Amino acid sequence: MPIPESRYAESDGLSIAYQVFGSGAQDLVFVPGIISHMEENWQYDNHVHMMRRLGQHFRVICFDKRGQGMSDRFDGVPTLEQRMDDVRAVMHAAGSNRAVLFAYSEGGAMGALFTATYPAKVERLVLFAAMARFSKAPDYPHSPTLARMLQAVADTWGTPASAPMFAPGRAGDADFCERMARYQRQTASPSAMRRLMTANDQIDVRAILPQVRRPTLVLQRRGDLVVRCGNGRYLADHIPDAVYLELPGADHLPTEGDMEAVIDAIDHFADATWVREADTQSGRFLSTVLFTDIRGFSGLSERMTPGELSDMLNLHYFSPLDNIIFEYNGTLDKHIGDSIMGIFGAPIQYGDDALRAVASALRMREEMAVINDRLAAGINKSISIGIGISTGEVMAGIFGSSRKKEYTIFGLPVVLAARLEHLARPDEILICDETYQQVREFVHVEKMAFQSVKGIEKQFDFYGVLGKK
Repeated sequence: MPIPESRYAESDGLSIAYQVFGSGAQDLVFVPGIISHMEENWQYDNHVHMMRRLGQHFRVICFDKRGQGMSDRFDGVPTLEQRMDDVRAVMHAAGSNRAVLFAYSEGGAMGALFTATYPAKVERLVLFAAMARFSKAPDYPHSPTLARMLQAVADTWGTPASAPMFAPGRAGDADFCERMARYQRQTASPSAMRRLMTANDQIDVRAILPQVRRPTLVLQRRGDLVVRCGNGRYLADHIPDAVYLELPGADHLPTEGDMEAVIDAIDHFADATWVREADTQSGRFLSTVLFTDIRGFSGLSERMTPGELSDMLNLHYFSPLDNIIFEYNGTLDKHIGDSIMGIFGAPIQYGDDALRAVASALRMREEMAVINDRLAAGINKSISIGIGISTGEVMAGIFGSSRKKEYTIFGLPVVLAARLEHLARPDEILICDETYQQVREFVHVEKMAFQSVKGIEKQFDFYGVLGKK
């Protein structure tokens, strides 16, 4: 099989290398693990065999994620949402509107988040040797600690000693171990691996697993030493209606061990008619909803003339805050009295929706000082706002009478964001736990008192956003 032509897609200002090959009617996007080099992969017979087999069933789209192989390196520590956008960019460049996602190892979290964020682009999701969280946590014992992983890199990276961990079935093959060591050296240096692992330490998609609303197959080898089977079982337990297939063997690499069983499982699941069809969940989105409201508006309006009130709302409140929503690629849903409802993630989705919503809220809080300077100079008044933000699954739709249409989306996040906005004190930003899980690396927060929310039976954890880290 000839090596496919390597091309580049642009994602967030970076060049992402990708290849397209195969003669199948369905598209399959292969989301790689922590090491990848598209052209070097073709020097290995097992890789060629697997790609040839997949290419008979699919039009295959492979790529190197940012920081890997032939793609650009990154500065700092990008979010999983930013890295996930590489999938969208590559699909767009390859002319793929909808595909089966085959996501491997730490690429599995990216595949799950992409599926929850862009459900219309994913026909089915296959996770192989994947995890919901990259490193160990008190409530997630299935992964090793980051310190242990970094030590393993320091001890074995780029040496034959690393091969028995990833492919124990080939531990006695000295030629294979040396070739794998050379492959590691060609794909990433030890310092580059440390940067990648530090970035991967942010990976925790447990909060969004219930939002993965596409048919999902979780494949896991029972004896995998790198990603132990507790990870696969956790994914299958928390993704709705996921199918779990635990295979014998201990090789972490899909191209080693019983490769044919992996390929057959992908082929059969892609064609199966007994799994839930993708279009049954059309209209569902993973979205972040923002509500903002003027504190003490009723009393303020009683002390103002109708003209002053109209100018204050339209010129000094709605207009500048609406523009901030647009600036952060949000959608203005509506104005309800003195409330503003903004949506980040539906119908326009970029991947880092929760982070953009919180960033826009912080920007709004800063803007209030400018607004109050103008109001003091004009009508000798000042205002303050409270903001509530919630992340979760919403449904698209239009509701209300024929004369008055309301709510372009609905669902628990809309209700909860409105309730949080009502609870917020002047100049306070309250976020739900699902939002916090996606932005915790970037903002300082204050844990709020555990409490119930009017109209919702379940109790929720809330956080007050103090500022950027």
